[in-house]
Amino acid sequence: MESILGQTFADLEVVVADHSSSDDTWERLQRFAEDPRVRLLVTPAGGGALANWNRVSEEATGEFIKLVCGDDLLKPTCIEEQLAAFEDGVVMVASRRELVDAHGRRVIAARGIFGAAGRVPGIAAIRESVRRGTNIFGEPACVMFRTEALRSVGLWHETARYLIDQATYARVLALGDFVGLQAPLAAFRLSTGQWSVRLAATQHQEAAEFHEDMAAAHPDAISRSDVRLGNVRAAILAWQRRLAYVVLGARMRSE
Repeated sequence: MESILGQTFADLEVVVADHSSSDDTWERLQRFAEDPRVRLLVTPAGGGALANWNRVSEEATGEFIKLVCGDDLLKPTCIEEQLAAFEDGVVMVASRRELVDAHGRRVIAARGIFGAAGRVPGIAAIRESVRRGTNIFGEPACVMFRTEALRSVGLWHETARYLIDQATYARVLALGDFVGLQAPLAAFRLSTGQWSVRLAATQHQEAAEFHEDMAAAHPDAISRSDVRLGNVRAAILAWQRRLAYVVLGARMRSE
């Protein structure tokens, strides 16, 4: 919350929905309630991440939308720089991000936007993500959409639990161009309680299914060789990710 409200671009609408947390999240949020930019909501239990992501996206009223999950962080100029990258025909902008441990210490200085820096056609960006076998755009905190584009595809899509973000990006990118910013403007925190860590064992299978879906949706742009290459890379990356979780060990625990 502090990283969002501390942005250099201050004309914000910050919609926060606590998805029936069992800890003191709701109580901690109250100190932000007096900020006129902030609206605090409660999402009833159930529906997984999709329910809460769609709740806040439906409530947003601005021309552009950014979803920031859990304890991810924004660099102070993130929103300003991403807004500046939108031109006619651009439907989505993303930046590279840092990876930090449970205590906020840097693990990787800059990651993401492989093969899609600058302005590229959305279909080309989708193909690159398939060929790379990974979500080259990053977590939602790295991304900004035109609100009308996100809503025109039905908001967030739970094609697979691990790929809600990437599956949604692909639907939006089919509508226009993408801009990838090289500067790391967000930070993604690695922790043992993290959703993506718990789903590590299924990531490769879900990636392969996603690649097949994209090839079926865009047969003129994504070939069978693209799918095969992406599947091999996804398998390798899944093992590397699981090994990294083991190696980082204590750095991913907040206590």
